Amino acid sequence: MTQTTGRIESINTSRGGVPKTPVFEAFVAADGIDGDHQRDRRFHGGPDRAVVIFSLDVINALRNEGHPIAAGTAGENLTLSGIDWSAFTPGTELAIGEVRLRITKYASPCDKIAGSFAGGDVSRISNQAHRGWSRVCAQVVSEGLIRIGDPVELIPAGSGV
Repeated sequence: MTQTTGRIESINTSRGGVPKTPVFEAFVAADGIDGDHQRDRRFHGGPDRAVVIFSLDVINALRNEGHPIAAGTAGENLTLSGIDWSAFTPGTELAIGEVRLRITKYASPCDKIAGSFAGGDVSRISNQAHRGWSRVCAQVVSEGLIRIGDPVELIPAGSGV
């Protein structure tokens, strides 16, 4: 059975670029996490890429492979734990209190995060090369305040919940 509940382990923001650094709480607005900025809006941000999400469980597995990755260094805004990462597919939604996010796509790895990978091999989190290891992008369905430790519920696509 797929684990459908988890928690926020880290909320990560930056003034542009990586690594993103942790904050205790943040407001999630339609255009993303308050206090987070992207330098190149052609490739980052926008309504379908407002929030980037990654799994602490995947980060830990990558660290066990020898990659120097940590929460926020791959550019994700939310680092989550406890939910089966393979269930994070486009169309799936997340509920975090009053905040609702909808997964829109898998995030393509960028050369700017090369320092998080042994030999700079960012393809290690490419969904095309390694299905199930990618970060995901989400649009904001409903806004609100989130905090580290908040529970996260996964709502499968088409469940009507």
